[in-house]
Amino acid sequence: MAYICLLLSGAALLVNGLATLGHLPRRDAAVCSLVVGGTQLALGVVHLSSGTTATAALLSAAGMFLFGLTYLYAGLDVLLGLGSRGLGWFCGMVALFGLLLAGAWSVTDPLLAVLWVGWSVLWGLLFASMALGALRLEPFTGWAVVLASPVTATLPAFLGLAGTWPRTVEAAGVAAVLLAGMFLAARALARRGHDGPRRARPAPSGAGEAVTPS
Repeated sequence: MAYICLLLSGAALLVNGLATLGHLPRRDAAVCSLVVGGTQLALGVVHLSSGTTATAALLSAAGMFLFGLTYLYAGLDVLLGLGSRGLGWFCGMVALFGLLLAGAWSVTDPLLAVLWVGWSVLWGLLFASMALGALRLEPFTGWAVVLASPVTATLPAFLGLAGTWPRTVEAAGVAAVLLAGMFLAARALARRGHDGPRRARPAPSGAGEAVTPS
């Protein structure tokens, strides 16, 4: 279940990152977030319905619910015009809890611990942008989210589904280097682009218009 949720997160990260950069209407990303978030919450409930109380299973379920609630909240925020500040503070809370999950996984699954550190940084960027009003971070955040799609979600999900998930310290070290390179690449791409995100072109009549952040 957790690997399927991770695969879905890869799609949601890509779409939301492109929307942040202005390459997709935010309403399109909102619908994607609602579908992915709702599916992840349902998978989390199924995961817990097995009745297991093992620590690893509970930690996995916590991660599934955090991702699912984030995407669900993000979708509703755009479609209902909530203003994003509440979503930003929610992301700040999740960023802190993500670091706790990273610590919890550090011994049994170092690779997953490194990934949680990377996801916490992403949530922290969203917190700074939406809750604290640091809109100048949006180009960097957008590129970081786009690049995080394959690096932290799609490829790791494939490894898990294929039964080749590495649990060694060496794999975690490689992942840490890739994450650092990902954020450096996002910074470089943000500097090369415009000072702020572009507004996506409106969709055809009846399909919904792009919504800019508050």
